[in-house]
Amino acid sequence: MDRFTSTVVLDFFVAFGIVLGGSLAGGAAAILFHLPPGTTMMRLADHLKIWGLVSALGGTIDTLRVIETGVLGGQLSPVAKQFTYLIAAFLGSHTAYLVLKAATGVKT
Repeated sequence: MDRFTSTVVLDFFVAFGIVLGGSLAGGAAAILFHLPPGTTMMRLADHLKIWGLVSALGGTIDTLRVIETGVLGGQLSPVAKQFTYLIAAFLGSHTAYLVLKAATGVKT
């Protein structure tokens, strides 16, 4: 597997793991404090989606800098790669959200 593909897959699963793991840990904490775990997990998943995306990308400043340099420099290949990384991270965090939504059955 080449570097680009492995980075896309890694970004997807890092974002997925942050949202899913953080929500499951929060659901366990909700049980300890007699709160509804499903509702708590969905609220946490909604809040963690953006953090999963940012964490998977390693910070958005580098991504924005590459996009700016690529567009102004006329090189679209680095821009396309960065957008692919961004989309992969978004899909990972949103997929985890959908998995939790299906698992908990909580309407949002």
